[in-house]
Amino acid sequence: MKLAFVFPGQGSQAVGMLAEMAAIYPSIKITFSEASDALGFDLWQLTQEGPEEKLNITEFTQPALLTASVALWRVWLEHNSCLPFILAGHSLGEYTALVCAKALELKDAVKLVQQRGQFMQAAVAPGVGAMAAILGLTDEQVNTVCQQAAENQLVSPANFNSPGQVVIAGNTAAVERALEIAKKKGARKVVMLAVSVPSHCTLMQPAAEKLSVALNSITIQTPEIEYINNVNVAIEKDTALVKKALIAQLVAPVRWVETIEKMVEKGITHIVECGPGRVLTGLNKRINKNLQYMTLNTPDNLTTLLEEIK
Repeated sequence: MKLAFVFPGQGSQAVGMLAEMAAIYPSIKITFSEASDALGFDLWQLTQEGPEEKLNITEFTQPALLTASVALWRVWLEHNSCLPFILAGHSLGEYTALVCAKALELKDAVKLVQQRGQFMQAAVAPGVGAMAAILGLTDEQVNTVCQQAAENQLVSPANFNSPGQVVIAGNTAAVERALEIAKKKGARKVVMLAVSVPSHCTLMQPAAEKLSVALNSITIQTPEIEYINNVNVAIEKDTALVKKALIAQLVAPVRWVETIEKMVEKGITHIVECGPGRVLTGLNKRINKNLQYMTLNTPDNLTTLLEEIK
């Protein structure tokens, strides 16, 4: 067995997440208390009681998901000394990976991703930007679709999630044009996503500039566990390059297919999704069917995982 852990991004949150784990493992609430102290509000109460509309606002979603995944990671460490060889996170999940690799302090990370959410929300006025998923076309076809749809606006690939599933982002009208073109080219399915910001495209440049300033005030240590970044699928150890990749990530696509492929090249045999939900596990299975996939978000999952490790 050669183990990797991956951490989800926005979309995996839900009111009541980790309640079952928290009833058994005190470190869940302890971790949320640590994050709440840094943020100045009760993050656990928000995740358990909502309202859902508030939890789904980017500046609250990001620290909530990061804290949830870190809390599960800490439960794992309490029960097993087997550290993964590689970490990776999808978009926001990259920050979680850095916390778990001891490159970022949790208190710094939750404040940073809350600011990241605020910067992203402020970068594009409501209704100006959108994201959509295109299923059933190749990456090259989606690139061509975006070029044809752009006209005098912006639309580009934002997430290369799995073979035949690419998310695009940009100006709302350009995204809508892209979906019409994609359907004509034989896309199996196209769907607008219920998001408030068009992530991972150049409309996020103002947010990237603000994030750069925020990162300058935070200390990032050399990761103690190797992690793969979203932007160039590199394993960075130079902290200046780690920061550079986090800034670029806001305007560049998430290269998730290549991330999993790199894990395969490194000899990874088992991948654990550490966080609420199973979004990444679904994507990963479509990328490579030969690996073993597990989730860590319930007591039963933890028991199964511990047995597998033994």
